[in-house]
Amino acid sequence: QVQLVESGGGLVQSGGSLSLSCGVSGNIFRTNLMGWYRQAPGKQREFIAGITRGGSTNYADSVKDRFTISRDNTKNTVYLQMNSLKPEDTAVYYCNADIKAKPFGNEYNYWGQGTQVTVSS
Repeated sequence: QVQLVESGGGLVQSGGSLSLSCGVSGNIFRTNLMGWYRQAPGKQREFIAGITRGGSTNYADSVKDRFTISRDNTKNTVYLQMNSLKPEDTAVYYCNADIKAKPFGNEYNYWGQGTQVTVSS
């Protein structure tokens, strides 16, 4: 019953900011690697940012220096702060996580349902 739920999407003007969050719920033993992906109309889903449990991060070149990923391990939540947004950032943003779940302790990769981010010109 592990679920990932994104929130914070919406409409923003070019140059504006938006903050996304993704909470993981369920019978979780540990949430490991977490990240954000996005899929724009007519394009494949692409990696945006990732963060390890220890806090190491990496970003796609398209969002480097504009987006910041962070996490709160006590809340099993990952965040994405998006600044200086551009129309080309318009996409459905998906949360992704590697989760070790109870009761068997198997680790699987999970996706959230996605949240729409629209940046107007």
